[in-house]
Amino acid sequence: MRLPLLPVLLLAAAPALAQTVPPASPEAHARAIAAGYKALTLCSAHFVAGRDPAQVEAVELRGIYPEVEAQVQALEATIDASARAVSVAFDPALPPRIAAWRPNLGCAQLPIGADASATAALPRFDAPAPDLDAQPWPLGERDATAPVRGDARALDAALAAAFDASGFGEGHATTAVVVVQGGKIVAERYREGFGPHVAQRTWSVAKSLAGALVGVAEAQGVLEASAPAPVPEWRRPGDPRAAITVDQLLRMASGLYSDTAGNRTDALYFGGATVAEAAAGWPLAAPPGTRFRYANNDSVLAVHALRAATGDDARALARPYTELFWPLGMTRTHAETDWQGGYVLSSQVWSTARDLARFGLLLQGDGVAGGRRLLPDGWVRAATAPSGPQPDGEFGYGATLWLLQRSPGVPADAFAAFGNRGQFVVVVPSRDLVLVRRGEDPAGRRFDVAAFAAAVLAALE
Repeated sequence: MRLPLLPVLLLAAAPALAQTVPPASPEAHARAIAAGYKALTLCSAHFVAGRDPAQVEAVELRGIYPEVEAQVQALEATIDASARAVSVAFDPALPPRIAAWRPNLGCAQLPIGADASATAALPRFDAPAPDLDAQPWPLGERDATAPVRGDARALDAALAAAFDASGFGEGHATTAVVVVQGGKIVAERYREGFGPHVAQRTWSVAKSLAGALVGVAEAQGVLEASAPAPVPEWRRPGDPRAAITVDQLLRMASGLYSDTAGNRTDALYFGGATVAEAAAGWPLAAPPGTRFRYANNDSVLAVHALRAATGDDARALARPYTELFWPLGMTRTHAETDWQGGYVLSSQVWSTARDLARFGLLLQGDGVAGGRRLLPDGWVRAATAPSGPQPDGEFGYGATLWLLQRSPGVPADAFAAFGNRGQFVVVVPSRDLVLVRRGEDPAGRRFDVAAFAAAVLAALE
């Protein structure tokens, strides 16, 4: 792959000429973000999930944020199979946006202006994932299924409606559904091009994975949720953000300012900024613990604090895999980092529907998997208690988990992990149920997960 290096070299060699170049326009930066979106999505979907690039263009890169979709479709991507990297040119004066794959860690994007040589410095975690497929479910794949207890026809009709673009909403696009009853898969269906071992981006379901990762660290004595979050950038004396606790970050109650609901972290997600640059610098807008404000940065900062508490970057990189994913059998789940090794565990995780079902079983089992307690005793109960300030609307919020206690036809103990484009992991402990729905829903098209859960529950004994 030939990179457009010549204009960069000319500017570097002639500072007087560089001074005559006008500053980049907002439109140029928007192209850089769009190029990063395309490079990272194509890299992960192709090299992590094994998806055909043409399918990715037609599914994962359609129906995305309206302000970038046209540019994403117009920009041309180059896939380098030998380097396992994707580049997208966006400006003749700068190198293309580049995302590169690494074992376990999936794809990371380089910052705007970096060329392909920078991929050699990306953080790596090369330990081989354990081969667990021959083990019994849920650790492995053996004996994963069982007959449904209930009305099989009614359950099949509920799944069929979920895959109908007009069922449980309008215009959505379901890609996978897995129903686990009594610890076994009793129903499972996939859209063409997807399957049990095909990963998708979890989007904000990653926040719930982040919460569990913090819970595991708490069980190990590495971090205390009720204590101030050890965010390195807040340690200067007099910084009021130093009082924000880990639990407040997990409950979206940090009080930090965010410019939009969810504080669209495009610079971090698609612009090549690092966690430290993009998440740690926001000021307070309210006293910690007094306001609910759904924000990507709160989850990012909780894991950033865990990295600092771990004290060893190599162990911090390994932690999601060795302490959470692999003990659950989630060997096809890949958490991605920024280019300096900070986990973007608010969104950038690629996982299969079955792996997310394994995660749901951990929560249903009160933090115990395979007879081993991973989460502290009582952690799930606390994480599903609406003890902090609450959002408006149908659903309540615990600590990285949404609460379905006000949803018709759904038991009051139901809770869930939610993600953009229709990612859902619903857990109903009283009914011994885990329900996973994956989607690539177009922007503005909402899948009614509560109605779907109620329909599935009505079909089961």
